[in-house]
Amino acid sequence: MQNNFYKYLKEKVMVKSEDLPKLMDLVTTKEVKKHDFLLSKGEVCKHAFFVEKGLIRMYSIDEEGKEHILQFAPENWFVSDRESTFFGKASTYFIDAIEDSRVVMFDLEFTIKASGISPEYRNYNEYLLHNHIRQLQNRINLLIGANAEKRYLDFVSLYPDVLMRVPQWMVASYLGITPESLSRVRKELARRNFKPN
Repeated sequence: MQNNFYKYLKEKVMVKSEDLPKLMDLVTTKEVKKHDFLLSKGEVCKHAFFVEKGLIRMYSIDEEGKEHILQFAPENWFVSDRESTFFGKASTYFIDAIEDSRVVMFDLEFTIKASGISPEYRNYNEYLLHNHIRQLQNRINLLIGANAEKRYLDFVSLYPDVLMRVPQWMVASYLGITPESLSRVRKELARRNFKPN
């Protein structure tokens, strides 16, 4: 079955054609309905998820019941709780579907076996890890040092196709601001004729 993950491995990761079936045999695909959970707080995260179609989010809930969204994962994005997966710790996060979605699931064994089968995959996986760290550093820097408008513009750049697919309170949660602050930012940008792509 040549799904998005197959295409991703072939075109983005540059896995050789003869290695693709071997890698595809190591993964499973799962359909998830809107609001279905892939991970709940307290569980050990056994898989990473590649989004074939739909939209997934990863978030925590604080002691006052407020949600804090760490990541959105639209099509062709990966999402997982790396700490839980790699260190076997109970997760402090939730991963659920914002839309009806289809995900490719793969575990640590996949990464080990795939790296042995395909040097291209091994190299790309290392790139992904460093890119993830880079994005986390940038996110932390924005949260501690940037104003609401700068955070919003970074969100629009990072997630251009997510903005119209989620309610504004989710965007505000990701940005670490109130929905009211987000509304003010959007009004000010509209006044200056800013239009997201």
